[in-house]
Amino acid sequence: MRPGGPLEGLRILELDAIGPVPLCGMLLADMGADVVRITRPGGQSAYADVGAAILHRGRTSVELDLKSAAGRDGVLALVARTDALIEGMRPGVMERLGLGPDICLERAPRLVYARATGWGQNGPLHARAGHDINYLALTGALHALRGSDGRPQAPLNLVGDYAGGALYLAFGIVSAILHARKSGEGQVLDAAIVDGVSHLMGLFHALLANGQWCEQPQANLLDGGAPFYRCYACADGGHVAVGALEPQFYAALLTGLGLDVALYPQHERSRWPALETALAQAFARAPRAHWEAIFAEIDACVTPVLTLSEAMEHPANVARDVFVERDEVWQSAPAPRFSRTPGRIARGQELSLKDALDLWKAPSDRSRGSPS
Repeated sequence: MRPGGPLEGLRILELDAIGPVPLCGMLLADMGADVVRITRPGGQSAYADVGAAILHRGRTSVELDLKSAAGRDGVLALVARTDALIEGMRPGVMERLGLGPDICLERAPRLVYARATGWGQNGPLHARAGHDINYLALTGALHALRGSDGRPQAPLNLVGDYAGGALYLAFGIVSAILHARKSGEGQVLDAAIVDGVSHLMGLFHALLANGQWCEQPQANLLDGGAPFYRCYACADGGHVAVGALEPQFYAALLTGLGLDVALYPQHERSRWPALETALAQAFARAPRAHWEAIFAEIDACVTPVLTLSEAMEHPANVARDVFVERDEVWQSAPAPRFSRTPGRIARGQELSLKDALDLWKAPSDRSRGSPS
C-alpha cells in the first residue's frame, strides 16, 4: 500500500474563517495532514456559501462555541494534541476569547500558533478591516496591474488571499513544525498578506532598483507593454495569450501569423505600436479555434484563453488529471505531485468533540516526542 501524503501524521487545528485560512487548511489536508476544523454553532460553517464544497474538503469538523467556557476548554483539549493551530481573527480577538498564544503555548509548548491577517499583528493598520484588493493596493502590486486605460485591475483574490496569504501561511506552518521537531520549541507565526505579497514582488523591486521598471501602465515587458507578451482578440470574440519572450518563440509567432520577422525587430520599442497593430489585425482575422490549431503545431508560447469550464475539458488538463470529480463537484486535484507520497482528497466528516478527542487519543508523535 502506498503511504499517505507527505504531511501524514501531522495534526492541524483550523478555526473557521475566510480568506487565506480555508485554502491553507485544504492544502495541508490534501498533503495528508489530519485537519480538524472548528465550526461555529448552528451545524455548519458561517462561511459555507464561500467555496465550501472545495475549500473545506478533506477535514473533520467539530462544532464549538468559542464564546463559552465549554467551547474554550474543548479547543484547549484539542490544542494539547495538535501540531499547529490556524486562526484568522482580527488581532486581539483570540486573546479576548481566552485562546491567545500564551495560553495555548502553555498548554502545548511545541505548538505552532499560526495567525493569518491582512495587515499583520502590529502596525498602525493591524486593527483595521480590509480585503484582498486593499492589501494589494498598499504593496504596490495593484498599481503594477493596470490596464491600458490606467485603471488597476484586481486579479481575483489570487495574489493576496491565496498567494500572499494561504501559500505563505502553509509554508510557514510546515517550516515551524520542522523547527519544533528539531528543537522542541513552539512559536507564533504572523502570516500577513501584505508581507507575502511584498515578498512575491521581489523581481519587480529588483527591476525598479535597476531602472528597468517603468511605473506607467503597460509600459514594461511583463505587464502588457510588450506586444509579444499580452492577449489578443480573435474573430469570434475569444482571445489568445501570447508569451513569445525569447527570440526563437517570437520568430515562430510571426511565422505562424504569416508576418515577416524582418519588418518587426522584437526589441525595437519605437516599432512596438506597429507590431501591436499587426498582431491584433492578424489574430482578428480568424476565430480562436483556428489559432489554437495553428499554434498547436508551432512552439511559439501561444495558447487559447479558456473559460473555467473549458479549462476542465482541455485535453492537456484531462491527460494530467488536473481536475477531479468529488461529491459531484469538479475541482482541482492536489498539487504539487509527489512520486512516493501523493496527496489525496480525503472524505470529510462531522464529529463531536468527544469523538475528535478520541481520534486524537494522544499528543502528536511528531511534535510531542523528544527533540531529535
